[in-house]
Formats: sequence, C-alpha cells, structure tokens
Amino acid sequence: MDCLTVNVVTPNGLVYDHRATIVVAKTTDGEIGILPKHAPIIVPLAIDEVRVKRTDSDTHVDWIAVNGGIMEVRDDVISIIADSAERERDIDVSRAERAKQRAERMIQEAKENANTDELRRATVALHRAINRINVSKHT
Repeated sequence: MDCLTVNVVTPNGLVYDHRATIVVAKTTDGEIGILPKHAPIIVPLAIDEVRVKRTDSDTHVDWIAVNGGIMEVRDDVISIIADSAERERDIDVSRAERAKQRAERMIQEAKENANTDELRRATVALHRAINRINVSKHT
C-alpha cells in the first residue's frame, strides 16, 4: 500500500508525525490534495485546516489548524513548516474564543482610528482564532 509520511513542525517542535493516504490543505492559491507519488512541490499555505486521512483507519481523519507556513512534498514525505499549528484535540476552545473576541475589538478600534496596519494585524488574528475554533469542532 502506497502511503505518505506527514510531518508538521513549528518553532516549538514537532506537532504531528503520521502516515497517511491523502492530505488536503489550503494554499494561498486554493485547495490542494496530495496522494502518494505526487510530484515534488513547495507551496505557501493559507491560515486554514489541514486534513490528514491516516493509513491506520479507513474513516479517521486528523484535523490540524495551521496558521500559514509552507508545505513541501518530496518522495512521499509531506513537510509542513508553520509559525503555529495545533491538532484538533489540543486546541483550547475557550482560549480561542477569547482571542476571537479580542481580535473583533481590535478590528473595531482600528476602523475607528483609521489604522490600516492595526486593522490588517487584527484581521489575521481573527482568522487564526476562527480557524482554531472550526478545527476544534472536528473532534
């Protein structure tokens, strides 16, 4: 059986290391599905979820909240390098909800003050919080 080795690494270390039959991720240009024997590729990732269908189960899918980064595919090894990433089971939902509320307040303040830099940062923070909340619902 052909399979992929999937590694997700952050500055804090290895977040995920399993074998899979398919990996689906969202790049900055759209969604991509990777199967065994995929051609080598390096793509930038969007803030979104990564879905990994593991080889040890016909139905189990692991969900990982990835906050941008890059994905390299080479010789049936997928390496995702991200600033931060969390598996669905590791997400602190209440912390993510608080981050979402903070980001929404920051967006409102940035709009009131016409601060485009702050608005951009707050929008990214909101997207990250929503991504974590959405991934946590897959447990």
